[in-house]
Amino acid sequence: MTQKQATLIFNPFAGITGGDGMLAKFQTFWGLFGWDVTVRPSEYAGHAVVLAREAAERGDDLVFAIGGDGTANEVANGLAHSETIMAVVPTGTANVLAKELHIPMRRFTNPDWLLNVADILVHGRVQAMDVGRTDDGRYWLLWASAGLDGALIERIEPRSRLFKRFGMAGYAAKFMINLPLVRPMKADIWVDDHHVSGDYLMVTVSNCRLYAGGEVKLNAGGQLDDGFFEVFAFQGKDLLSAAEHSLKVGLQMHEYDAKVDVFKGEAVRIESEPPMAYHLDAEPSGKTPLACTIQPRALRVLVPGAAPADLFGEAGTPLLD
Repeated sequence: MTQKQATLIFNPFAGITGGDGMLAKFQTFWGLFGWDVTVRPSEYAGHAVVLAREAAERGDDLVFAIGGDGTANEVANGLAHSETIMAVVPTGTANVLAKELHIPMRRFTNPDWLLNVADILVHGRVQAMDVGRTDDGRYWLLWASAGLDGALIERIEPRSRLFKRFGMAGYAAKFMINLPLVRPMKADIWVDDHHVSGDYLMVTVSNCRLYAGGEVKLNAGGQLDDGFFEVFAFQGKDLLSAAEHSLKVGLQMHEYDAKVDVFKGEAVRIESEPPMAYHLDAEPSGKTPLACTIQPRALRVLVPGAAPADLFGEAGTPLLD
């Protein structure tokens, strides 16, 4: 059996059940299928980008991103436009990409959870997914969003290691506490050659289906490899409008709402007055203007068999020969 090379990049602050012992079992499991797995912890913000890029340059076939969506984002930034496959193993707070792919979430009541995920992934398939790219060269997997959510995430992040222990409940509590402090914006939005302007609470460029920690479907019909963004621009000036939009998103009525501008395109630019914070994959990333373009099928990802059949338009290939 020809041995293949893999790197396991993990975020020590997004705890792994069983610690080093469980990671060793993970390595042993993949070794049974002909994979030599090297474990590399990320030691600082952005380190996973460096580790992933080094793995791709070495010619590694696979990189595991063990952590939350932030870790997946960094690994993707190191692997975009390479042949190296990314496999997501969710141990963070939200893990939206893992939820999109139907990868099981960590359960402290299941001490073998990591091995269960390994078994699901090794029998999975490789798919090429789109990623977004901002005009400063950063890649993102899920969303680029300016306005209400960007401003709130800017206030909330970075959270302490202690606060992260409260998970989504703690995140939601901080979100609600800071909500009254956020103001609307006057925005100009370009999606390809189409332009709109007005008073908006939030403009979200989506590359996936889920939002809000994976609790709601913002973009129910989205595909990860269709070569397009879906853009949702929520009109309004006050928190009452924000509450109305939240309710309609929860009820899957927002795409038919006259107060929500919905577009599909390959390039998006958002300008606002005042300049508003934006986030990339729920990480605070700057202030408007925000410009991004789709990078069709620029990242190879490992997808379990349980993933929705229509999440990708193209057929994948089995990881195992």
